[in-house]
Amino acid sequence: MQLHTIVAGLLAQTPLRRRLLLISLDLLLVPIALWLSFALRLADIWPEQLQQSGWLFVAACLVAPPVYALTGQYKGITRYAGSEAFYGLALRNLLVVLVLFGLDRLLAQPTPPRSSWLLLWLLLTSFTGLARLVLRDLFLVVHNARRPRVVRALIYGAGGAGVQLAAALRFAASHRVVGFLDDDPALWGRRINGIAVHSPEQLTDLLAQQRPSQILLAIPSISRSQRRRIVERLQPFGLPVLQVPSVLEITAGHSPIDALRPIAIEELLGRDPVAPDPALLAASVSDRCVLVTGAGGSIGSELCRQVLAQAPTRLLLLERSEPALYTIHQELSRQLGGACPIEPVLGSVTDRALLDQLLTRQRVHSIFHAAAYKHVPLVEANPLVGLTNNVFGTRTLLDAAFAHGVERFLLISTDKAVRPTNVMGASKRLAELVLQAMVHQHGHRAHAPVCALVRFGNVLGSSGSVVPLFRQQIAAGGPLTLTHPDIIRYFMTIPEAVQLVLQASALAHGGDCFLLDMGEPVSILDLACKMVALSGLTVRNSRHPDGDIEIRCTGLRPGEKLYEELLIDAESEPTVHPLIYRARDTFLSPEQLWPQLDSLAAALAAHNQPAALALLARLVPEWQPETAPAMVAAS
Repeated sequence: MQLHTIVAGLLAQTPLRRRLLLISLDLLLVPIALWLSFALRLADIWPEQLQQSGWLFVAACLVAPPVYALTGQYKGITRYAGSEAFYGLALRNLLVVLVLFGLDRLLAQPTPPRSSWLLLWLLLTSFTGLARLVLRDLFLVVHNARRPRVVRALIYGAGGAGVQLAAALRFAASHRVVGFLDDDPALWGRRINGIAVHSPEQLTDLLAQQRPSQILLAIPSISRSQRRRIVERLQPFGLPVLQVPSVLEITAGHSPIDALRPIAIEELLGRDPVAPDPALLAASVSDRCVLVTGAGGSIGSELCRQVLAQAPTRLLLLERSEPALYTIHQELSRQLGGACPIEPVLGSVTDRALLDQLLTRQRVHSIFHAAAYKHVPLVEANPLVGLTNNVFGTRTLLDAAFAHGVERFLLISTDKAVRPTNVMGASKRLAELVLQAMVHQHGHRAHAPVCALVRFGNVLGSSGSVVPLFRQQIAAGGPLTLTHPDIIRYFMTIPEAVQLVLQASALAHGGDCFLLDMGEPVSILDLACKMVALSGLTVRNSRHPDGDIEIRCTGLRPGEKLYEELLIDAESEPTVHPLIYRARDTFLSPEQLWPQLDSLAAALAAHNQPAALALLARLVPEWQPETAPAMVAAS
């Protein structure tokens, strides 16, 4: 307790006083090291040569502090001293010994044994280095004792990142690392800075012995499948699992190694991404003027980011939401710093005059059409607005693209367009039919755009998707609302989906329907349970009535399916990309489609909802408003 008080008193001193105390300590250690070097070498406590070289004590005390000061020794912070500080101290002590040796030769004094000079350097380095290490550890003990609560943690991964994390946490004093876990049998039973490395199979015993409250995953280069395997192994133990930043974040300087964060569910779902083909990524956008509609949305904004990475000549952002447009424009402007002109356009794809003006003023080469109303319940409640935007926005934009000689046009579609059970899915299916009819009618013309559509399922983290909803509900203490215990969905990360969209655009020949390989389906109930566990909480149910979060089933919403599909009635065929497939779906001829589409436009203009929905059912016979609930139950 007395030592603790003394060290705390030292820490409370001003930097100047602490520096003077360190100089005083060196002035004490230097003569001790000098005396001991003679005594050990000559096997005598007070040898005669030492008596004849007494001037060396005065010289050493006059030489060492200035050498230390001039070489920056006293500018270091003792509590953070490490191996580099020790090596620097060894070089400074070598310089001190060389100066004393030179003075001895210059003054022609009785010569001590040469080996005593080497011994002096070793002793001086040991004493001064050990003193600083002891002070460092005492300072850390006092500093850590001031923390209100230190988290006991296990680090999963005994590689370079794990060792760095343990060192950083030791200095931060936020955690006490009580052990390492690693899958490498060669490391089991060994120690890293005094901390034992264990097999993951010993976790049960470690929980009882060390009582950790967190597990820190310190393998930043891990693949998604490996991370999922580790997390699934750790989840039954009920401890929160945090992870270090990715290698890219660390090397770019965006995050330090100890910037721990919870593992997001997005990092566990889906397969390991396939590296994109650089040639396909750049084919439709590099050195071209690109227009992205719905630029402020989840898919649209990521399209903008990845398009910019391929060095277009100009990027046009079309968005009807002012806040969303402002946000993405500010982000991209900061990211590019003026390297590529970025033009924000506030408006709608249903405004033909705006589109004509925009395409006349700019020579647009490629259009990525991501603007759509996509939230199933909202479009179900507002079908006329959904049809106007999703169907006639697509038709208006296609008309403008054909009129102004755009090279490529890509429609972002959805798996909900396949055998749709809701207005949103039916509207997107009708948008697909519009594109295919347009290609059938005008695709043979010179300079007609190469049009295609890409159909894929849910993307993780998009607005209105289940993952952000569950995250909000967990933060609020629950319950998590699930429409049906058997509902399944396919998931893909937004960046991966957009990479595949850009590559699909380069593969298009005209009228193509591309499908993305979405990986394995995910049970939404399992997804909810995993998200609760990743938050360090437990599910409350009949088996665990004391759990933290309840999962409540509310029943399927109008127009909601238990599962989604990507194909209507065609067989898919592979392309040169392993995750992109091509399907040849049936479509309506222009002669069949345009008259009915004109009648639908008239019904929308008159706000005649029954007539509009009846026409929609005729155009998309897989969807029927009066049978949608029955279809949902059957699916």
